[in-house]
Amino acid sequence: MTDILMPALSPTMEEGVLAKWHVKVGDVVSAGDVIAEIETDKATMEVEAVDEGEVTDILVAEGTEGVKVNTPIARLKDEGGAAAPAAKAEAPKAEAAPVQAETPKAAAPMAPAPAAPKSASGERIFASPLARRIAAQNGVDLKSIKGSGPHGRIVKRDVEGAPKGAAQPAASTATAAATSGIAPRQVQSLAQMGIPDGSYDLIPLDGMKKAVARRMVDSIQNVPHFPLFIDCEIDQLMAVRAKVNKMLEPQGIKVSVNDFVIKAAALALKMVPEANASYTPEGIAMHHNADVSMAVAIDGGLITPIIKKAETKGLAQIATESKDLAKRARERKLKPEEFQGGTFSVSNLGMFGIKQFTSIINEPQGCIMSVGAGEQRPVVKDGQIVPATVMTVTLTCDHRVVDGATGARFLQAFKPLIEDPVAMLA
Repeated sequence: MTDILMPALSPTMEEGVLAKWHVKVGDVVSAGDVIAEIETDKATMEVEAVDEGEVTDILVAEGTEGVKVNTPIARLKDEGGAAAPAAKAEAPKAEAAPVQAETPKAAAPMAPAPAAPKSASGERIFASPLARRIAAQNGVDLKSIKGSGPHGRIVKRDVEGAPKGAAQPAASTATAAATSGIAPRQVQSLAQMGIPDGSYDLIPLDGMKKAVARRMVDSIQNVPHFPLFIDCEIDQLMAVRAKVNKMLEPQGIKVSVNDFVIKAAALALKMVPEANASYTPEGIAMHHNADVSMAVAIDGGLITPIIKKAETKGLAQIATESKDLAKRARERKLKPEEFQGGTFSVSNLGMFGIKQFTSIINEPQGCIMSVGAGEQRPVVKDGQIVPATVMTVTLTCDHRVVDGATGARFLQAFKPLIEDPVAMLA
């Protein structure tokens, strides 16, 4: 027998959601067969078997959250009873799998979620995450239920057959808070705020939504951040872009304003390396390359694929890579290394007509740049008011890494590059 372990899909992954099983006990799998789907904060990954064998036990029910890396999730043996190799994680799947009912055969007890309820004597109540969610929704007090699962664990069938209304609203809120990873004050029930049940549709939080919520709350609470604003005239950029795109048209390449922004940001980071840094408990990490993360909206969240070593790449290459990364991001086909590990982020909402905004820092990066729409504004030149196409850029800085003077120097380096982009073509 060999335990199939929860795989680490990235160097920083500590836990994930076992979203779905594609096999059941007794199934015989072959190398390359997809046996499960695992959700991380950014994607849904398929787990493939690497050899032939029989599934003898499902140790973790589908829908289980917070499964630690290297936790046994199933057991496999070959037809002769010999140990079969563990599984491997492969490319992300296009769509996240829904959380479904528990697998009846859960052969080993799983550690409860961090905020599992306790009995009157203070002992922890062992219940599956799905059972706790159903209990919270139905107002069931888990302390009054005897579990029928392995080692007395409370499972879905126990909660569904229990009397409703025994739990207090506060307990339901606490359970919801534990599931989402957000403090109870942020998940106050809508009924308590005067919004009646039935007047809205509730869309459950998937793994990505919960992870993004947790990361953003952590960032806004724990990072001492401040914004810096600057206006850039981009009339020359628009003219140069038109000429470049005409030259690249036979190759089928089209350079966007955001591609110019990424290139200019990367060059500015090399000119002001103090801004290309991250805070760590051991010290400030000064990055050797400008690996620029670009924010891409996808169904259910946001992901930041990376243009690596952007300072070394021409506009055509950046345009080609950014288009490919954005496409595969929306299809959820990015590899973990393609969206983890950037040193600086760019978020552009100009295409939506947003004039100015401030982004939340993407930890552990020291800065994130927010790019607004280019629009005709009156400016003063040589004492005369004339029209110009102006784009507002906001740099949000982690003050532990980038102070006001450093952030200002970065913007001073960025502004002439974006206003006169001919220098970037050299």
